[in-house]
Amino acid sequence: MAPPPNTPQSVPITPPEDWTPSSWRTKPLHQAVLYPEPTALPPVTAKLTSLPPLVTPHEITRLKAHLRAAAEGQAFLLQGGDCAELFSYCTPAAIDAKIKLLLQMSLVLIWGMNKPVVRVARIAGQYAKPRSSPNETLPDGTSVPSFRGDVLNGYEPADRALDPNRLVQAYFHSAATLNYMRAQIASGVADLHRPLEWDLGHVRDEELNKRYGAIVSSITESLRFMATIGADAPAGPLRTVELFSSHEGLVLEYEEALTRRLRVPPAEGEFVGGAAQEAWFATSGHMIWIGDRTRQLDGGHVEFFRGIANPIGVKVGPSMKAPELVRLLDVVNPGREVGKVVLITRYGAGKVEELLGGHIEAVKGSGHRVVWQCDPMHGNTQTTSTGIKTRAFSDIFSELSSALRIHRAHGSFLGGVHLELTGDAVTECIGGSEGLEEEDLSLNYTTYCDPRLNEKQALELAFLIAGHYRGEVA
Repeated sequence: MAPPPNTPQSVPITPPEDWTPSSWRTKPLHQAVLYPEPTALPPVTAKLTSLPPLVTPHEITRLKAHLRAAAEGQAFLLQGGDCAELFSYCTPAAIDAKIKLLLQMSLVLIWGMNKPVVRVARIAGQYAKPRSSPNETLPDGTSVPSFRGDVLNGYEPADRALDPNRLVQAYFHSAATLNYMRAQIASGVADLHRPLEWDLGHVRDEELNKRYGAIVSSITESLRFMATIGADAPAGPLRTVELFSSHEGLVLEYEEALTRRLRVPPAEGEFVGGAAQEAWFATSGHMIWIGDRTRQLDGGHVEFFRGIANPIGVKVGPSMKAPELVRLLDVVNPGREVGKVVLITRYGAGKVEELLGGHIEAVKGSGHRVVWQCDPMHGNTQTTSTGIKTRAFSDIFSELSSALRIHRAHGSFLGGVHLELTGDAVTECIGGSEGLEEEDLSLNYTTYCDPRLNEKQALELAFLIAGHYRGEVA
C-alpha cells in the first residue's frame, strides 16, 4: 500500500499523469532561446536523446537521501563553483582546483559541525546564464547579443550568434568533466589520510593557515587513533568522498533531450509489498535548480521541474511573496517528499532581516520540509565607479551570519550554503582578510559573468559557519 497523501516521502513520487518531458512547451517561457535557424535544432536534440545519461538514477537517489538528512538537520549541504562555467575550464588543473577547494571547505565544516557534509559542485553543466537583456552595448557603441553561456553562444563579440551545436559540445564537455572527477576521487584525491597534500595554493594569511593547520592536526590524530584500534578500513569512507554535480536548468531543450524514464534503484524505489518504480530523471546532472528569473508558477521551467525525480533547487529572492513560495512548493513537490527541494535564499545583506523570517514561517506552516540554503552572493553584486562588477566580502559575510542567526531564532536551521567560487587566486570580490580594494580588482579579474570568491575568501566563510556551530560566532 502506498503511503497516505501529504505524508513526507523518502522515495521518488510517481510523475504526474499530465506531465511529459516536453509539456513545458505549452507554457510561457522566460529566457527563451530563439535560434536564428530553428531547423538546425531538431537534429541536435535527436543526437542528445541518443547519447547515454550523464548521471545515473542510483547517484541521483543517493544525493536525495543525503539531502533528506540535511532537511532533518543531520547533514550540511556545501554547494559551490563557477558562476558561468566555460568549455575551456574542462582541464585537469581547473577541475582539480575546484575539487580540492570544496574538500578543504568540507574539512573545516565537518570539524566545526560534527556532522556529514554533502558536496555538490556547480560543475559539468553550468554553461548557461540568464540575462536581463538580450543585447548589450560594447565600449565602442556596437550592440551585440548578450553572452548567455558557452552552451548557447561565445563570449567574443564575433561568436555571439546562438548556435544549437553548442548543446552537443556542452554534453561532451560535461561528460569529460564528470569522467575526470570520478577518476580523481577513485584515485584517492580525497583521502583524508593525506590532508596535508591539499595544497592551500595562494593562501598566505598566517592566522588562517594556523587555524587550518590545527584542524588538519586534529583530524590526523583522530585517524591515527582509529588506525591503532583497527577501526579504519583500507577502502572505507575516510579514503574517498561523494561529489555531485549541479547546474541551473535554464535551457529546457537541452534538459528535455537528456530526461529519461528509468528504473529507480530498488533500495530507494520500493514501497512495502510493492514493486520498484520508474521515474523521469533529468540525467544532465544530479541536481538542477530554477533561477529567480524563471520561477513563474505558470511558466515552462516550473512545468518541467514538477515532473522530474531529481532533487531540485529554487532560488528565492526579494520579490518572492510568502504565499507564492508555498504555492510553488505545492506545485513542484505535491507529495511533500523530504529532500526533494532546496530553497536557495538570495536576498542581499540589506534585505535578509526583513524577508527570511517570514519565508521560514510560511514554509513551516505549509507542512513542507525543505533544505534551507543561503546564497549570499547574488543579492550582493555591485558595480564600481569604473564599471566593474564586484561583491564585498563584508556583505557576503553579513548575509550568511544573519541567515544563521535568523534560522536559529525561528526554530529552524540553515542546512547549506551556495557560493560562486574558484580555486584560483582571482581578485573579483573586494575585502576579506587580504583586504582587496577596488584598485586590486584588475590584478586577476577573470570571470566571464559574476565575481567569484577566491580560495582564501571561500575558506574564511567555511570558518564562519564552523565557528557558528562551535559557539565561537554569535
